[in-house]
Parts: sequence; structure tokens; C-alpha cells
Amino acid sequence: MKPDDNILEIINATKEFPGVTALDNASFNVKYGEIHCLVGENGAGKSTLIKILSGFYPAGSYSGRIIFNGKEIGFRSTNDSRLAGISTIYQELPLVEQLNITENIALGNEISCFGVINSSTAYNLAGQCLKTVGLDVNPGTLVADISVGQQQLVAIAKALSQKSQLLILDEPTASLSDDDAEKLLEILSSLKKEGITIIYISHRLKEILKIADRVTVMRDGKIINTCDKAGLTESKLIRTMVGRELTKKYPRKEHAPGEIVLAVSHLSVHNESSNKTLQDITFSLRKGEILGLTGLVGAGRTELAMSLFGVWGKVVSGNVLIDGQELAIKSPEKTIAAGLGLVSEDRKRLGLVMADNIIANINLTSIKNISPKGVVNEAKSILNADKYVKQLNIRTPSLEQAAGNLSGGNQQKVVLGKWLSTPLKVLIFDEPTRGIDVEAKSEIYEIINQLVDRGIGIMIISSELEEILGICDRILVMYEGRISKELPIKEATQEKIMFYETGGAGKYAE
Repeated sequence: MKPDDNILEIINATKEFPGVTALDNASFNVKYGEIHCLVGENGAGKSTLIKILSGFYPAGSYSGRIIFNGKEIGFRSTNDSRLAGISTIYQELPLVEQLNITENIALGNEISCFGVINSSTAYNLAGQCLKTVGLDVNPGTLVADISVGQQQLVAIAKALSQKSQLLILDEPTASLSDDDAEKLLEILSSLKKEGITIIYISHRLKEILKIADRVTVMRDGKIINTCDKAGLTESKLIRTMVGRELTKKYPRKEHAPGEIVLAVSHLSVHNESSNKTLQDITFSLRKGEILGLTGLVGAGRTELAMSLFGVWGKVVSGNVLIDGQELAIKSPEKTIAAGLGLVSEDRKRLGLVMADNIIANINLTSIKNISPKGVVNEAKSILNADKYVKQLNIRTPSLEQAAGNLSGGNQQKVVLGKWLSTPLKVLIFDEPTRGIDVEAKSEIYEIINQLVDRGIGIMIISSELEEILGICDRILVMYEGRISKELPIKEATQEKIMFYETGGAGKYAE
């Protein structure tokens, strides 16, 4: 195969979910031995596209054609994709920390004879693959004992051991230090010289401009443009990625913020299990204000929310005040008692008990109020649940309905009912409208405005810049565990936000 030949062609690929077209008639090609970068906002369709290529979404669950190495293919599983020569490495690395490097590289592709694994051959192969990716570590080392950057290289070594021709990397540097990220880019450039084709997905535009041969921009499930790197700038990429005007679908209200209700001062938090850090976070939130928090994948938005709620990391320095009283970030129980609630982005896993009914879920945070002497008062629990079902217009045949049987929008309202049952001062929403329909979105926005009218301080974390610009009074932008910029809503634009999201320093050039 020659350098100008296509190793991969995607023709009119379409993938739909109930009420959502995640991939819309997408077509593009990847040339043999190139580094082809794929960019776009969160939700643009990049992940859906690579899940089709990886076999995660099997043939038949989407329409369109995929041609790899000159043959039309339709993978039924991720194993089919791997055997064909495509390896996909997601941000969450496919490694088992309790196993050593050799065992991880061999996992799923064991070298054996008569059912007995040949350990010495596996060890030697692992050593060769580590050498190819420039990692000078003993193959017998536990994965748990090496850095995140080294783990990323082990994942690539594993792909090379499987004779991969096409390597797909999804946000590979999101959790890496600058030095580790730079080393990874150098390794990928050397793999390209050896004939490995790479699809590279990243929000870090500086990396894209440094490593790409060609760049494809996606937006709203569509391929917008594919072009050579020559002549591209960060500004041009951002404008192509955004490419639309803010619509009038957000019920903006003028708010009159009051006194500071949440004050975060020089907060630094470290999480040992993920090796992530929040650094020197300082901001304030006023009563009756909507504060937006945005940033790209890995920027630390959700980690900040979870650390304030007491379920992520260990506070290294700094302090948090709620209504002037210091908050000891130790547990959700203490945080809730202080008046701070969190509507998690993963409502099915962290916001609700899906098998329990509406009554049980709405009363989760106020169980003490309906349990005199430690015994639940069933009548009180039913009355409390019924109050919020009516107030929030939760569509359900009965209060006994399991949360798992409700629509996404009604599930989110049940989560809100749970928090409205407590004496709130601050409520943090993490991706409040993800996975819900347009009508339910509008209702959620109206509820948020009602909470603001009651003097509650609201923080909204969202990947949708239109949403952030449509309903917030102020915007904080995060980049690599820090607050990189604060923007008054009158000065904020999608392009300006993306400039600071992608590591832009200094003043944005209009």
C-alpha cells in the first residue's frame, strides 16, 4: 500500500439513538501511514464514529459502509476489529493495574502451547514492544507502580503486539503532564515513520497543529471539513468547530445576585487513585446567581464539583465557606447539612436508585425528617414525594413507579425533587440536560430560574457552550485542573471560551 492510498474509508455512516442522530451521513478517509486528527466540540459525533470502527457498535446498528484495507467490513464485536488490525485506546486505559506489564500486553492474546501460557516468550515480546514505544521499564513491573504517562505507552505497546495497522487514540494526553504528552507525540511520530496509521482525537489544538498531517472537523454528527494542516491556525479550527449562532431556545432571565453564598479560596485537591489534581481554585458564587463552569474533557470540572461535595480527592490546601461558615470537606452528609447539593452528571449511577420507586428516591436526602425515632413515617414520605411530583410535573402513572422506568427528563426531575426536599443554599448541576428531550430541557431551565428566584446559588457544569451562554450570569473556564479565565456573560462568546478551554494564555484576540 502506497502513502497516498486510503487505508480506511467511511461512506455515509449514520448512527441513531431514540430521538438523537449521533452520526449523520458522515464520510471521510484516512491515508496509509498518516496521522489524521479528528476534532469537534463535545457531542460532535467523534466518539460514536470510533465506536463504530472499534466494533463497540456492531454492524447492523448503523447504516453506511466502511472499507478497510480495500475490503468492505462490518465488525460484530470489538474482537473482530482488533483481529482486522484496528486498535482503539480510550481515555480510560484498558489495563489491569493488579497485573504486570507483560500480563497486560498478553491479555486477550495469550501465547500458549497445549493450553499452557509461555511466560518467557510473552516477557520477551513485551520487552520488544516497550522498546518500540521508548519505555525503559522492566516488563515484570506492576502497572499500578508506573505513571499514567507510562501506562499510556503500555497500552500502545499492547496494540503493537497485536499487529495493529490502524491505531485510534481518544484524548490520549488528557491525564498526562506536559512532559509526558510531549513524549507521547514523539512516539506517535516515530510509529508513523514505521507505517502505523493513526487517528488522533484531542481537544488540545496545539497538539493537533503539531502532529497532524490532515484534520477532520465534526459538528452535530456531521463531517464539516477535512483539510491539510498547512495554513491551519487555532482560530480557524475553533471557528469551524463552533460554526453556528446562539439560538433563542434558552429562557434567560435577568437576575439580581445577592451576597456571596459560596466562597472557594486557593483550593488544591489531589486524588491518588487517578493521579489528578485541582490546583489553586478560587471563585465565589452569589445568592440568586447562575455561575457556569466549562472546560474540555479532563479539565477537572466534575472533579471540582465532586470534591466540594466531599466524594473526590483529599484537600491539600485552601478553604471553602458556605454563608460565611467554613465547610469541612469530609463527607456528603456534612456537605448536605451545610446546604450544598450536587445533581450528578451520571444520574443513573450516582443520582438515583434505579430499582427503587419515586417515593424512596425523592426522600433519599431527607430521610431524617420523615423518620422520627429512626422509623420511617410512610405517610410523610408519600406526602413529600407527591408534593414534588406535582411541583415538578413529573410524568408517572404512580408514585410507586421505579425510577428506572421513567424517561430521562423525568428521572432528572426526581433527582431535583430529592434536593428540593433539603434546605438548599447552593446547588451544583453537572450536565443538567444531558440525554433529555427538548421539552424536558425547557422545563429544567425554568426550574433552575425558580431556584434562583428563591435566592439559591446555582453552579452549572456543561459541555454545551450554547447552554452555558444561554442561561448563565458568569462563566468560569477550566483548563488542566485550574480556572483559566472568568468571563462576564456580556463579554463571553463560544470562540472566546474555546480559546481559554484549549490553553490560550493572555487576552483573546478578537
